Amino acid sequence: MTIRTSYGATSWPATASIAPTPQTVAARAAADTALDQIAYSRGKFAVEVAGLEPLIVPAWAEVPRVIEDCRG
Repeated sequence: MTIRTSYGATSWPATASIAPTPQTVAARAAADTALDQIAYSRGKFAVEVAGLEPLIVPAWAEVPRVIEDCRG
């Protein structure tokens, strides 16, 4: 999986799961600096997984709030 922000691209190891529903899972430590890049990206960030359409996400205030809650 690749995360693209206004700071650049970061590759994250991810696994595919099909049970109970298809999903892609990537776990990161709460202190990972790539989370800050997502939180402070200008405008949007993208999540790209080979074989799937890219997911373009607006960098709204909810994203840094969730990251801060995880760091709690």
